[in-house]
Amino acid sequence: MTTVEEPGPPRNRLDVGGWLADLTVAAAFLTRLRPPGALAPADLAPGRLAGTVRAFPLVGAGVGLAGGIVYALAYWLGLPPLAAALCALTVTALATGALHEDGLADTADGLGGGKTVEDRLRIMRDSHIGAFGVLALIFSVGLRAAALATLGTPWLAAAALIASGAGSRALLGLLMRRLDPARPDGLAAGAGRPSEEGALTAAAIGAAFAVLFLGLGAGIVAAAAAAVAAAAVGQYARRGIGGYTGDVLGATQQVAEIAILLVAAAKLGSA
Repeated sequence: MTTVEEPGPPRNRLDVGGWLADLTVAAAFLTRLRPPGALAPADLAPGRLAGTVRAFPLVGAGVGLAGGIVYALAYWLGLPPLAAALCALTVTALATGALHEDGLADTADGLGGGKTVEDRLRIMRDSHIGAFGVLALIFSVGLRAAALATLGTPWLAAAALIASGAGSRALLGLLMRRLDPARPDGLAAGAGRPSEEGALTAAAIGAAFAVLFLGLGAGIVAAAAAAVAAAAVGQYARRGIGGYTGDVLGATQQVAEIAILLVAAAKLGSA
């Protein structure tokens, strides 16, 4: 199956206007924000979304920052770390419209419950949630909240949320580059295939955020763990449905975020 390649000549990496344009499109897709002039994802030209993957980790860092601010406020108001963590995750889910959580649940239901490729794709498009989807969401929220609670202090929790928000979304471009869409219609088919440079730039930015906010040792381990987790989801999707869908991208983000937070808790946590 062929996909739309990112159109146009190679970009100037220092083109501020181009970065802002990509950031606007990426923010409109990955969050509920609608920056001035931003088109709805359904109105984008074919392949346009793939051309913005370099901005995905920047949007993720912003989502993580919002969660970190809420964690700090809850912590300073006297809430225990676990309650503060759940407040932070609530805000990140609201900021994204639970886009990635929805993808995780649909992917778990489809790949876990379907017998054939067609059956799995049909289940993934069904708006109802099944047992696999419920369990996936419980484990996702539970593991992330537990990791943040282990970090405890607002600074460490905020740093981990920023690193995981950026790092997990930084890998989506590579998945879109390496896999084909699993169906001829839908988000994956219309998004296009990112350029190699765009996908690698996003991955590098995500790794830089991990090192900057978690420290050199923990950051490298976290980035590597997220890459392995994303690759595992991609391979599972390739074997199960022959490629990726928008739901698979959401599941990849969630699994990679869990990986980064667990590494942060193991390396930096106090309990």
